[in-house]
Amino acid sequence: MKRLIPFIVIWLFSFATQAGTSTDGINQQGYTETKYPIVLVHGLFGFDTLAGMDYFYGIPQALTKSGAKVYVAQISATNSTEVRGEQLLAQVEEVLAVTGAEKVNLIGHSHGGPTTRYVASVAPELVASVTSIGGVNKGSYIADLTRNTIPEGSIPEGIGVKLAEGLTTLINLLSGGSHLPQDPLASLDALTTVGLMEFNKKYPEGVPSTYCGEGEYLADNGVYYYSWTGTSNFTNLLDPTDGAMVILGLAFDEPNDGLVGKCSTHLGKVIRDDYKMNHLDEINGMLGVTHLFETAPTTVYRQHANRLQQQGL
Repeated sequence: MKRLIPFIVIWLFSFATQAGTSTDGINQQGYTETKYPIVLVHGLFGFDTLAGMDYFYGIPQALTKSGAKVYVAQISATNSTEVRGEQLLAQVEEVLAVTGAEKVNLIGHSHGGPTTRYVASVAPELVASVTSIGGVNKGSYIADLTRNTIPEGSIPEGIGVKLAEGLTTLINLLSGGSHLPQDPLASLDALTTVGLMEFNKKYPEGVPSTYCGEGEYLADNGVYYYSWTGTSNFTNLLDPTDGAMVILGLAFDEPNDGLVGKCSTHLGKVIRDDYKMNHLDEINGMLGVTHLFETAPTTVYRQHANRLQQQGL
């Protein structure tokens, strides 16, 4: 029991510290009340709610407590950006029908970044803003490495596909998304540098013209574009997923969040690209256990909702 006491103290300190960083008027009514509803969009192997646990852990609740109308999309855990985008478009139309709103604010994490961009590009009249969080906007080196290491049509590829299909089947069963089509190879190809180059030619809004620059804040389609990301791999001793983020991060030759390089995440107005967060921390992953001395992810989302509010969105 004595050995557990230091870990319990660290755990409690983690949550206390994060609570202390929430200086954005957490009890202020209307702080996150945007003009248009917010739709959160998950990334690869994502879900809306899995066995009672949210992909965006605690974030919808943090946003709604002071006024935001928040919806969490349920789209394929693995598939091409276009397929996921069409699924998201259908859900956006449902949200608009239910709320009577004219547009939505889309916030996508990881593969959710390009997915939201697709909807804004093909139906800009329905989208007020797109926010990409740790978004794979110019490809992921991890996807490149996987695609280039495992030959197409090979036995290892087949095994990998079967494992991915097994994982998505489990996700479907636990999240209620069994009706959604899954295609692990399509998602892998979509997230490579080559895949994103082709995607960006078709849907260029908000994409920087230089590798690590900023894109159009307000694109020609009338949609506002924002992005932010973390660039730390190891962030909390109590998070068992940090080890994987550290190992994956070694594959990059630039700051990264463990799965996506900093510059690849840039889209439109770059809010920050140096949060002390890894790819999972960006969605308040692993039950909210994140960096002890960084702004809580829930607070970052709340601040952004207020930013959208101030912009009239």
